[in-house]
Parts: sequence; structure tokens; C-alpha cells
Amino acid sequence: MAEHTYRVLVRGRFTDLTDDQRAHLREHLKGFDFLRSGGFSEEGGLTFDEKLDFFTYRVILTAEKDADQAGLRRATAAVDALGVDFRGLRAFVTDMDEMKINRPERLA
Repeated sequence: MAEHTYRVLVRGRFTDLTDDQRAHLREHLKGFDFLRSGGFSEEGGLTFDEKLDFFTYRVILTAEKDADQAGLRRATAAVDALGVDFRGLRAFVTDMDEMKINRPERLA
């Protein structure tokens, strides 16, 4: 099976945050530029807002199969690195090699 390029979007929810953890996460948000750092990348990126309820992890992966599981592992590691608990991880996968690109017809 050939390798494909996937965009994996993982969503989850923070749980049981202490006041110290909330302060740490809010400090992490300072200076964060969503337009520059919030998109899909090979390094992966974790985003969340001031409400500290839900988070999103976006990553571009190259794999033969199980891109969703790889994305979940990467998201878990990213949230674990913040030292907080989470639940309800769900992965949404788009195979970029299978996408059809509709190009507009050129007008003569």
C-alpha cells in the first residue's frame, strides 16, 4: 500500500483543571497567533481559547494506514506535555491525495 498525506484534526475537552493549570494554560495563550500557528503543519499544533473547555490539535501526516491513530497519539502527547487531563478525543482524517480539486474553467 502506498503512503498518503493526511490532514488529521483531533478534538478533545479539558477536564478537572485546577486554578494553577488554568493560569498556566492562559499564560500559554499570551502571544499566540492563531493565524500563524493554528493551521495544519507537520510538527502539529494545539489550539484552545480562553474558556479552556475544548481544544483542537492539527497535524499533517504521511502514512500507509491508521492516520487517525497516529494523530490521536500525537495529540495525546501534546496535551500531556501541558500537564492537564482531557477526555473525549476524536480524530477526523482527510486524505489529501484523494481530494478532487475543481479548477474553474478559463474563459476565452
